[in-house]
Amino acid sequence: MANPGWTRTESPFHTGELAIQARMGVQERMDKQGRRVIREYLPPQHRQFFAQLPYVIVGTVDGSGNIWASALVGEPGFLFSNDEHTLRVTAKPLFGDPLANNLADGVDIGFLGIELHTRRRNRLNGVVSLTDADGFEVHVRQSFGNCPQYIQARMFELVEFDLATPKPIHEITALSEPERAMIAGADTFFIATAYQDQSAGLASGVDVSHRGGKPGFVHIDGDDTLTVPDFSGNCHFNTFGNLELNPHAGLLFMDFEQGDLLYLTGTAEVIWEGDQISNYAGAERLFCFHLEKGYRVDGSLPLRWSKPEFSPFLENTGSW
Repeated sequence: MANPGWTRTESPFHTGELAIQARMGVQERMDKQGRRVIREYLPPQHRQFFAQLPYVIVGTVDGSGNIWASALVGEPGFLFSNDEHTLRVTAKPLFGDPLANNLADGVDIGFLGIELHTRRRNRLNGVVSLTDADGFEVHVRQSFGNCPQYIQARMFELVEFDLATPKPIHEITALSEPERAMIAGADTFFIATAYQDQSAGLASGVDVSHRGGKPGFVHIDGDDTLTVPDFSGNCHFNTFGNLELNPHAGLLFMDFEQGDLLYLTGTAEVIWEGDQISNYAGAERLFCFHLEKGYRVDGSLPLRWSKPEFSPFLENTGSW
């Protein structure tokens, strides 16, 4: 039996997303597509997908309005769904992850379930409905799948880890050499954004997205600004729609060789036109991220990765 799509009369997109879709001339097409692929529940395929993951990317907002992208890790099955409206998480935040300070009953949360080795990804936005000693539960507001574009395929190995084992934490307000080296070599990062106004209904909340490119695609400007090309995508404009209404954003970079994690929070804006866009082949627009603060945690990610198989979608993209 087919899974019904969006069942509400109101749009599955909020005003920021709709404004950008209109600007790009795709609003009518996205309304039809969104009502077909966005759901207020987890379909069976998504429930099975989350249950087989050993890691998931998470977005939350702290008490000061700062947005953070985080990672949760566990044996497959640490994410499971007893019903289509609930995702259960039996894992605790990694050592030094800002997520530990943000989890509470009633907070908005976003998930990106992603299998790098298969290039599959599904997104879920919801509300934390319960926290307990073993983890937490999320009530689903929206779920939908994404295409495999720009994902570098990597196989993983989960290694034994103890969350209580301290790791070196480096608090930052500017990008020093270790952070710059990590960003300069990155072919992947994750971005969390949010629009939490009640007027948006089920379209409100936190969103987490993947960004991929050739190593060096994130350009470092000075000690606190990053410029990133944005390529052709699904035209939902979830991330940029949030930024249209709320400039706060959180970035997560992974060192796939050393297991270091870099958490950054700040503000971002989109560059829609200008000569700067043509400096990066394949870019349709750019976005600039301005660092406010962050943390680098050494060796905290208990996953080991194979060398990347670069996405064929990168063939027509360039470099700075």
